[in-house]
Amino acid sequence: MKCNVGKSDRVIRIILGVVIGAAGYYYNSWLGLIGIVPIFTAAINRCPLYIPFGIRTCKKD
Repeated sequence: MKCNVGKSDRVIRIILGVVIGAAGYYYNSWLGLIGIVPIFTAAINRCPLYIPFGIRTCKKD
């Protein structure tokens, strides 16, 4: 699998995921679980929504 998530995009996704998760925890809401999605996509270096649009934020191999 080729990566399509670059380094800066990855850092932003991790921060965003943590913020969403923390807000869900603070407000005692299950919607904080949505924070798992950006963290997961950052962990695997691949975003399924980038594929149909042909977006790549990582350096080409």
